[in-house]
Amino acid sequence: MTDKKEISAGIIIIGNEILSGRTKDTNTSTLALWLNSIGVKVSEVRIIPDIENTIIETVNVLRKKHNYIFTSGGIGRTHDDITAESISKAFNRKYEAHK
Repeated sequence: MTDKKEISAGIIIIGNEILSGRTKDTNTSTLALWLNSIGVKVSEVRIIPDIENTIIETVNVLRKKHNYIFTSGGIGRTHDDITAESISKAFNRKYEAHK
């Protein structure tokens, strides 16, 4: 008998364009299929708006419940993107570009 520890993941889809219906989310199914195929059970997916406090709160809630958190959307080259900075705040890390 083997003791396999269940590894779980949460997925956070970030973007007003997803919530408005302007953009179709295909990342959830692609990511969930791959993760499940390698033994990581996806047990929660949340689609949230581009709001700093919502991103921070969602990251903090999901990271307490799962071994891994994956995000999709929101990371763009637009001047108004707040995803990366919001996630750094959730982890109390300085936001900076990697050399």
